[in-house]
Amino acid sequence: MSTSRSRMLLAAAALLGVLGLAACSTGPGSSPAPPSSGPPAWEAANVAPPEGRVIGTGTVLDVAGEAQLCLGGVAESYPPQCSGIPLEDWTWEGVDGSETSADTTWGSYAVYGTFDGERYTVTDPPIMLALYDPVRPEDPAGGVDGTSSEADLIRVQDELSASLGLDALSLWIERGYVWVNVVWDDGTLQDAVDQAYGDGVVIVTSALREID
Repeated sequence: MSTSRSRMLLAAAALLGVLGLAACSTGPGSSPAPPSSGPPAWEAANVAPPEGRVIGTGTVLDVAGEAQLCLGGVAESYPPQCSGIPLEDWTWEGVDGSETSADTTWGSYAVYGTFDGERYTVTDPPIMLALYDPVRPEDPAGGVDGTSSEADLIRVQDELSASLGLDALSLWIERGYVWVNVVWDDGTLQDAVDQAYGDGVVIVTSALREID
């Protein structure tokens, strides 16, 4: 199993594990339940990869011919550094907007492809992010702000941060929710946080968006 696949499965297992250790669900707007001892609610393998094409936006970093799509943070070094999804069938031929230093080439793009949970296979020419006009995604909160207290949200954020570490692409509090951005979720992780903390406390979003 590749390092990328292992890290993503461990990340999902860590999140699902800590959620499985949480107490029973609470209702919307109520205080999240404190951790308790109990078996994990789900296995990481239950997060199925998308069936069709997806699109992901971020930095493509190619070091000595090994390209990856970084959906999260990128270190502000020269050349930049990041950890992403290995790319199959990537080529720089005909692609504008890249920069090269020594054996590293990089640029920011919207990349179409398929994702098997381990590798991202490019299916269409990429689009420079500067020229990409994305469709505004629907608000997963439905335009409604959460009602959990700031103290509860901070505690939930700390629990998820401790379990996921750097494997969460981003994790923040906004509009009365804890937001968790992951590479991909088929709904399993969202169901897990709903069961652990109650509806309307944590919102899981996917960096990859289905287009087929």
